[in-house]
Amino acid sequence: MTEDERYEAGLKVRREVLGNAHVDRSLANRNELTSEFQNMITRHAWGDIWTRPGLPRHTRSIATIAMMVALNRSEELGLHLRAAKNNGVTRDEIKEILMQTAIYCGVPAANSAFHLAQTIFAEEDAQ
Repeated sequence: MTEDERYEAGLKVRREVLGNAHVDRSLANRNELTSEFQNMITRHAWGDIWTRPGLPRHTRSIATIAMMVALNRSEELGLHLRAAKNNGVTRDEIKEILMQTAIYCGVPAANSAFHLAQTIFAEEDAQ
């Protein structure tokens, strides 16, 4: 696969998982500083990893949510909490993921994640 083909495959998956609005905003905000980074994550994170056949997207979403809690990356966690529904992850499954992170990542990390999830779900319900 060429780099251009990897980028296109990654862009397709990125749009399917995160939604067109998010991807369009990310790409529209590219500048001299961020352009190469956006290209890299599209090719590698989305084109190399999220396109692999070894795990379904549902599982990749679950793993990503847990990793974002463990790393205390709330902005990325919010992005993936919103995107999880595009991969068939239910709110009950998210609750269970966050319960699991309380044991393995710590109660403060899970507490923050629960607050973020609650805010995101309330915003979604209000739409």
